[in-house]
Amino acid sequence: MESVRVAPAPAAAAAALAEQKLKLIEQKTEPLPPAAAAAKAPASACKWAMKKKLVGGDAGYVLEDVPHLTDYLPELPTYPNPLQDNPAYSVVKQYFVNTDDTVTQKIVVHKTSARGTHFRRAGPRQRVYFQSDEVNAAIVTCGGLCPGLNTVIRELVCGLYDMYGITSVVGIEGGYKGFYSRNTVTLTPKSVNDIHKRGGTILGTSRGGHDTAKIVDSLQDRGINQVYIIGGDGTQQGASVIYEEVRRRGLKCAVVGVPKTIDNDIAVIDKSFGFDTAVEEAQRAINAAHVEAESAENGIGVVKLMGRNSGFIAMYATLASRDVDCCLIPESPFYLEGKGGLLEFIQKRLKDSGHMVIVVAEGAGQDLIAQSMNFVDTQDASGNKLLLDVGLWLSQKIKDHFKKKTNFPITLKYIDPTYMIRAVRSNASDNVYCTLLAHSALHGAMAGYTGYTVAPVNGRHAYIPFYRITEKQNKVVITDRMWARVLCSTNQPCFLSHEDVENMKHDDDERHHLHNTQLLDSSPAKCSPDCNGYKDALESGSISDSKSQKDLRISTSELEIEEAKKAIGGESKGEARCRR
Repeated sequence: MESVRVAPAPAAAAAALAEQKLKLIEQKTEPLPPAAAAAKAPASACKWAMKKKLVGGDAGYVLEDVPHLTDYLPELPTYPNPLQDNPAYSVVKQYFVNTDDTVTQKIVVHKTSARGTHFRRAGPRQRVYFQSDEVNAAIVTCGGLCPGLNTVIRELVCGLYDMYGITSVVGIEGGYKGFYSRNTVTLTPKSVNDIHKRGGTILGTSRGGHDTAKIVDSLQDRGINQVYIIGGDGTQQGASVIYEEVRRRGLKCAVVGVPKTIDNDIAVIDKSFGFDTAVEEAQRAINAAHVEAESAENGIGVVKLMGRNSGFIAMYATLASRDVDCCLIPESPFYLEGKGGLLEFIQKRLKDSGHMVIVVAEGAGQDLIAQSMNFVDTQDASGNKLLLDVGLWLSQKIKDHFKKKTNFPITLKYIDPTYMIRAVRSNASDNVYCTLLAHSALHGAMAGYTGYTVAPVNGRHAYIPFYRITEKQNKVVITDRMWARVLCSTNQPCFLSHEDVENMKHDDDERHHLHNTQLLDSSPAKCSPDCNGYKDALESGSISDSKSQKDLRISTSELEIEEAKKAIGGESKGEARCRR
């Protein structure tokens, strides 16, 4: 995203701001010159730029709001929500979510902490922006498979039918390219009745195939005015671009994302659907490896689990199993040879216990493999780096090492349950979770929200702007207590020097630093010509000295943002980091 310059507010402006409950602002960032843009923002952030809607309140309260159809179609009529006449909801004490309800991103605070970043709470609203008979909804699944895809599809279809009386729902086959290369499939409660009992997706899926113009042309030609896009961070980036094109054309079409990744690597949200099922299924492979290892002399069981860039499945499966002796994940580097290396640890554990189980995430040790094989990076259709098989490579390295030990025979069994795990149907916990995700998604679309993804934040479902979940990936923090619990469970070394640990802490601080946005009051009275930030903006030519100007279109460094936060009673540097 483009950086935004925030002028430090004087005392008078701060007092005026404190008196306001909520004041909506929409930060309209101007494109930077190519050289400046490259210097000020990451390429990925600039690529997926979208307008930000921020709401400020007392005590450092900031709401990162999501777009609404009325942002560019202000004359849209509203209608009573059909839920108020639904007999299933007759016993509910409060039908609708309060318009001011928000969900805090940071739940652990100190007594002096600012209130911090919030997201709009998900749920049904009292007024809707679509009549049931005018809605033509479409559902598409993209990217890799994940337990729960069919459950989300089923609950979207049944929710639209049963709660809002919407009978025109179609499925897009084959991912994004299905919008312009395939016919649609009619979806009804009857046709999706038992699909949650199956793995995979009844709509099919694919990677790549994103052609924004063709996709939006298809939406327009088919009269689709609600589209639900289920996929990972790359898919949500594509959904963000679709939303921008829909908005540019002025179409009344809600674009809604449902985040999906078996690796649990989507930022901001508590977890992604399918993750619980993946951890549960991983236990079967670990148990099998443990039985094989325990039954042989110096037995070693190696299990490779999914986790391209994030080792959450491996970490949680290790903690749940308690049979694992070593867990290797992408976030924690390791080395094989020499004192304190992995091979030395394996030999010591075999001498002590007579067997061991190693769990390795698929993205672990990729640098070591590439160096040993002189491998050149390649990518798949989604732009993901193609990974080498760390399980086979590690197994061979272990065998080669112990071949040199004439009096130390080993028996090694390698298990790769990767595609078995992602192809199973979702368990009970994920089924409930998928239902809540689907219902929250369609409630938001009916209420006119668009350009958002839906997921729980601190246990409460919220509407999150696309840019917040595509800015970065969620990763295991190896300086956090959860990873320490893994090390305590396995009794493995961390394979890191003290210097490495300190560098990791520094990198973590940088990764969780406040994203470069801040509340900016659009009223000139709140940022007077006496304000230092205002003068800086004038000198830089970023704004003009106009009393009637409604928006400040400026950019700055993070230091100025922190100064502005302090001036208006916002978060301090330590309190304002974006938490995982």
